[in-house]
Amino acid sequence: MKKLSLIFAASLLVSPLALADVVVIGHSAGPDSITDNQVRDLYLNRSKQLPDGQKAIPFEMSGGDPVRAQFHDKVTGRNAAQLKAFWSKQVFTGRGQPPAELSSAAAMKARVSSTPGSIGYIDEADVDSSVKVILKP
Repeated sequence: MKKLSLIFAASLLVSPLALADVVVIGHSAGPDSITDNQVRDLYLNRSKQLPDGQKAIPFEMSGGDPVRAQFHDKVTGRNAAQLKAFWSKQVFTGRGQPPAELSSAAAMKARVSSTPGSIGYIDEADVDSSVKVILKP
C-alpha cells in the first residue's frame, strides 16, 4: 500500500510537467497576434478570416493527440466527442469541412510556414523560427 501511495504521489509531481503549454502559431506573413475568441471562431467554422483580413486556413493535430486535447480544452471548450459531433453536423448540412489534420508538430510547422493565411497549434517547446507564435491561450 505504501508503494502504491509513493507511485501516486510521484505521478502527481510529474504530470503537470508532462503537459507543456500549447501555443497558436501562424505564417510569417500573417498577423502578429490573434485573440482567443478569434481562434475559437476559426476552429468552430464561425469565421473564415484572420484579423488582418486574409483568408484563414486552420490546421488541426490528429485525433488523440494530447496537444489537440489541450488546445480544444483551452480555446474551444470542447472535447473530442463534442468536436466529432459538431463537424458531423457541419458536413451533413453543407456548412463546412473540418480543418485538415496533421500528424506531428514538425508537419504542423512545415504546413503553417509554407501556407500563407494559415494557423495551427503546437506545444510551445516545439516552436522554432519557421513560424511565429500569435497566441498563448
